[in-house]
Amino acid sequence: MVPKKIRQRGIVVGELPVGKKNCITDVEGVKVGHITIDSSLGGEEYACTGVTAILPHGGNLFRDKVVGASYVLNGFGKTTGLVQVNELGLIESPIMLTNTFGIPAVMQGTLEYMLERNPEIGESTGTINIVVGECNDSRLNSIRKLPVQTKDAIACIQGASSETSPEGAVGAGKGMICFGYKGGIGSSSRIIHNKDKIYKIGCMVLSNFGRKEEFQASRYKVNENENVPNFPKPADGSIMIVLATDAPLSNRQLMRLAKRCGIGLGRTGSHFSNGSGDVVIAFSTAHKIQHNSEEIAETRLQLRDDHPIMNEFFQGVAEVTEEAILNSLSQAVVTTGRNGTIVYPYPFE
Repeated sequence: MVPKKIRQRGIVVGELPVGKKNCITDVEGVKVGHITIDSSLGGEEYACTGVTAILPHGGNLFRDKVVGASYVLNGFGKTTGLVQVNELGLIESPIMLTNTFGIPAVMQGTLEYMLERNPEIGESTGTINIVVGECNDSRLNSIRKLPVQTKDAIACIQGASSETSPEGAVGAGKGMICFGYKGGIGSSSRIIHNKDKIYKIGCMVLSNFGRKEEFQASRYKVNENENVPNFPKPADGSIMIVLATDAPLSNRQLMRLAKRCGIGLGRTGSHFSNGSGDVVIAFSTAHKIQHNSEEIAETRLQLRDDHPIMNEFFQGVAEVTEEAILNSLSQAVVTTGRNGTIVYPYPFE
């Protein structure tokens, strides 16, 4: 069966208009790449994992940074680079997603990619802050075999595209499980109108959380087919949420938006469990902040906090996160991993 977006199944989330692609790449300039690893490692071992890259723009991110922020809903997770992102309010590398033990290889691969394109790093200028997030896919992936390699991160960045991103069991989402069914990569977008101003919000999630009983099926008027088995022993799980917008927002305002992602996550059934790593990374493409400048000051346009449009942004963030999670379920396919484990997509049909 061909995977479908949740709207193709007649389930509409929220009230705000959706972008043309209903994807994070509706925010102009944003690119997404996936490398999916799906192969036997011999015996009962299996590589069921991958890498996903989100590029805020297609240029040189170190030389032209974007405003960014992060917010931790629950901190049972592993990330790199977020301390500096919140300290300086800037993102200067692709945002990379992978499995928990894949972080070192993905960080090194991304670093190698950026060093090759920026010979000044570590020589005539400072170091670079690489951002990597993860979820634990060890129920399907032989995580101890470390199947993710540095070359996978490099290829993932090189293959990034502004087209509609594949979703479901692709890239970093290959081995993820959500509400006991197949999860993974999901995306959605919203358009914010205010008089002559039009802004876009895009979201991409890596979903890997929840028990079957927690999913709010009645909210979406879904009748589950009990003949389709769910994964019987779900862990607390995690979710990585990447939020993009072309609105001119400060890093403080982006953090305010990031907090509202928790509303969309909660609507699907999550309560941010004890062992869950629920992390949001947000950025704005409205300004490119040059690494090298002799100016003592800079001027940036910024939306007012007290303008009514901010409430529309808060609403849009909640909607786009919820729909991205549903798309990660809706676009999933039957997936086989280590020890012959099979995880099925949620039985929407």
